[in-house]
Amino acid sequence: MRPSKVDGVTTSGEKFNPYTGRALVPNAIDATPQAALLGLEPPRFCGDCGRRLVVQVMPNGWHSVCSRHGGIDSESRGQR
Repeated sequence: MRPSKVDGVTTSGEKFNPYTGRALVPNAIDATPQAALLGLEPPRFCGDCGRRLVVQVMPNGWHSVCSRHGGIDSESRGQR
């Protein structure tokens, strides 16, 4: 797949598991941690580029930031 540039960020079109950082492969079994499936664990990796996120866990939720793609929080993901 040929990389493209979106909003100044080069993307390959590949998606990543936000809890393990591994590339998502169609029709493959992905070992997502049970706590993440229950909504108890914030994502630790960017789903767009696979980079490690800076995560801050607070009593009422969490906030995470990718150096390339910006931030997301538990409220925007419906987990607060």
